[in-house]
Amino acid sequence: MSFNRETKIAFLGIGLMGSRMATRLLQAGFDVAVWNRTSTACEALIDTGATALSLEKVNHYPIILTCLADDAAAESVFDQIRPYLVANQVIVDFSSLSVDKTKQLAHQAKQQQITWIDSPVSGGTVGAENGTLVIFAGGDATTIQNLSAIFNVLCQRVTRMGDIGTGQATKICNQLIVAANSTLIAEAVALADLAGVDTSLLAPALAGGFADSKPFQILAPRMATHCFEPVQWKVQTLSKDLTNAVTLAQQFKLNIPVAQQALSQLQAHQNHGFSAADLATIIKQVEK
Repeated sequence: MSFNRETKIAFLGIGLMGSRMATRLLQAGFDVAVWNRTSTACEALIDTGATALSLEKVNHYPIILTCLADDAAAESVFDQIRPYLVANQVIVDFSSLSVDKTKQLAHQAKQQQITWIDSPVSGGTVGAENGTLVIFAGGDATTIQNLSAIFNVLCQRVTRMGDIGTGQATKICNQLIVAANSTLIAEAVALADLAGVDTSLLAPALAGGFADSKPFQILAPRMATHCFEPVQWKVQTLSKDLTNAVTLAQQFKLNIPVAQQALSQLQAHQNHGFSAADLATIIKQVEK
């Protein structure tokens, strides 16, 4: 079954990413119903044409999109909607979860003849706003192909990485690089500042070189100016993702010391009251 703009969509989880992704779907003409644990997060979307979703009516929607904070949130929401699900619905999970939790939830969904596709994204809030995310998908190849009308609104590329859980494993590897890199960027900016460098020039000076990256171009200017608003990546989100990376590596008895060190830095920063702050604030942890 292919899905098109006549397909009704339920979108659960209207946070930094979910709100922007739901907005794009509305702008593209999709019929979108929205739900969030804190209902006020849905108000702006409802004002622009979304429907307020009651979870007991989720069976009216062939496609359910979720973008939730972590394993606990994903399990909680699935438990709430599970009594109302009907056969042949598709759940596309944009959350960044552990591989084990994804496999568990997908198995439970399958028992009710629900197809689960793990589809974590990369590209941050800017990518969500512009529809330039990249999606790492795990699950049934035909279903992923049939979702192209929805994916095309949200991303520049979707890649099926393998069976259920491989999308999350790919995102975990992606976040390992981003999170560890963020701590190195902070160290570089702090060192440059102490050495008398005009750190506001670091991003343009290094652009196009081997040290350049999207995270560098986003984080370095924020770190240089200590301008941390609006929040683009939450410290707690990267800490959670890096924890998933270390846990997954431990399952395979793989030693990843750089990731472990970066996780220690992020956790220390989080514990000093920066849990919901932007990732760029890690510069404060380094400067201390």
